[in-house]
Amino acid sequence: MNGVNFAKVLLVLIALSGASSVLLGAWLAHAGQQLILADKARLVTAHHYQIIHTLAALASILSYRVKLSRVLLISSLLFIVGILTFSGSLYMKTYTGIDDLGKLAPFGGVILALAWILLAFVSIGTKEK
Repeated sequence: MNGVNFAKVLLVLIALSGASSVLLGAWLAHAGQQLILADKARLVTAHHYQIIHTLAALASILSYRVKLSRVLLISSLLFIVGILTFSGSLYMKTYTGIDDLGKLAPFGGVILALAWILLAFVSIGTKEK
């Protein structure tokens, strides 16, 4: 799969993450009010991280369309994997009650940090015109 097709796949995943963020936010604002405080706090944290990093992934993939940098593509991918690992593990821990799933969240956090670091490398490597 070439970079352009892979970018399209990533954009679809980013759009799905954005849509699920909206739906989860609406659910949290209404039905989520019935949750115990610890579960609600965990879901709110996961939701915030999902929204912020979905927007970061969107910015990365849109930047890729302007500057065909493999690093931007990898950064976008890492944002998606990080969202799934960090937020996804917290969502699943809350909904299933399996505490061990929460142990994946730190790995997701590291993946998200790596995505941000890659964005820094793109900026450093960019020459002024």
